[in-house]
Amino acid sequence: MTPGSGLQAGLKNRHLSMIAIGGVIGAGLFVGSSSGIATAGPGILLSYALVGTLVVLVMRMLGEMSAANPTSGSFSAHADRALGRWAGFSIGWLYWFFWVVVLAVEATAGAKILEGWVPAVPQWGWALIVMVVLTATNLVSVGSYGEFEFWFAGIKVVAIGAFIVVGLLAVFGVLPGVDAEKASFGNLTSHGGFLPHGPGAILTGVLLVVFSFMGSEIATLAAGESEDPQKAVTKSTNSIIWRIGVFYLGSILVVVSLLPWDDKSIAKDGSYVAALNSLGIAHAGEIMNFIVLTSVLSCLNSGLYTASRMAFSLGERGDAPKAFARVNSRGVPMTAILASVVFGFVAVFFNYLSPDKIFLFLVNSSGAVALFVWLVICFSQLRMRKILQREAPEKLIVKMWLYPYLTWATAALIVFVLGYMLTDTKHDGRETVLLSLLVAAIVLVIAVVKERMRAGRPAPAAEAPADKVSVG
Repeated sequence: MTPGSGLQAGLKNRHLSMIAIGGVIGAGLFVGSSSGIATAGPGILLSYALVGTLVVLVMRMLGEMSAANPTSGSFSAHADRALGRWAGFSIGWLYWFFWVVVLAVEATAGAKILEGWVPAVPQWGWALIVMVVLTATNLVSVGSYGEFEFWFAGIKVVAIGAFIVVGLLAVFGVLPGVDAEKASFGNLTSHGGFLPHGPGAILTGVLLVVFSFMGSEIATLAAGESEDPQKAVTKSTNSIIWRIGVFYLGSILVVVSLLPWDDKSIAKDGSYVAALNSLGIAHAGEIMNFIVLTSVLSCLNSGLYTASRMAFSLGERGDAPKAFARVNSRGVPMTAILASVVFGFVAVFFNYLSPDKIFLFLVNSSGAVALFVWLVICFSQLRMRKILQREAPEKLIVKMWLYPYLTWATAALIVFVLGYMLTDTKHDGRETVLLSLLVAAIVLVIAVVKERMRAGRPAPAAEAPADKVSVG
């Protein structure tokens, strides 16, 4: 059970392990990689490596704070204590906003696949069915969420693992019964070289792939509902390097080795489908559609869980309605789940009502939130390390490497990426950052006003000393 809350320790170690692994494999890896390959060529590997390194460093910082203080609010609760109530409030609500928009994006993506299989049910009908089923799963118990995610993530992991093995066998020319004429590591340097569009394309590639990494932090939120939170956080933090190395870099390396980066089928069919087709594997498109659907459902499942737990944590800290912090007899925060899914449904509705205006605004205005979250984690860790060293050094089980220099370097890289996005008009980078900054500014103003109103209210005599106790 999370200390001081009514959440139940319903997640088993196998759930946490698979949530941690599956969290880094988003549907964006399958769907979005083709545009990255077209933009940077084989050099997209450097883009993935750069973002992967960034994520590893940020997750190390988050792991340090979460192992010392496991909580369902994760980085929002840490920011609350390290930087102030305004920071915890702002980043918590921005993160919640990000995931409820993701719910709509993923529900729509899943509905398109399902409509292709069963056209008798309209797309909006499938979106509704998917949302209702996964809402029910989350409402039953945290254990049922964990069980669903265990199998969803398991399918993703097995699929990518099999893809990498089969692909490498083809590249080395030892895959029986397959004549992969184009497969060769020579594809990495032929067709214009490793960087056919120049070194600048690496940074453009970063902009296209950075958002597919969002979800790595889910394990630290879920750890609060596990039997041994510290062990769960430590394990997921220590394993993130190989997870990103295998699933992202490994699978993309296979794609750009099996086919030349400028092969038209990559843009037409998608990178993974094109790679499977090049091996002559029957029904490659349908196989990949099934895997993408599994990833979409996994993302939906985790998105609803993550948004509701962040809403729960905000309610617990007085930054959201108190009803959000109430749990039922099974330890499930029903109000927080229903509030999150209602906004998800509203966003789905806007996707059908106004896809080019309202929904596009929602998507773009939440697009840079991942980078904002990572930046806040950096600054929170800088302050929290000092607090922990002073108050409870024995809790520093996981430590950030080369503190504080590597933390500052990571923060500088994130700021640089945001700045570079402002120069990008071709892939909507500038619009995404500006709209996300607008939403962040609105939330920040609300946070500051709320803080001043709270400070202006005289506390009851018996509670006055409590104001001096740091939240955490």
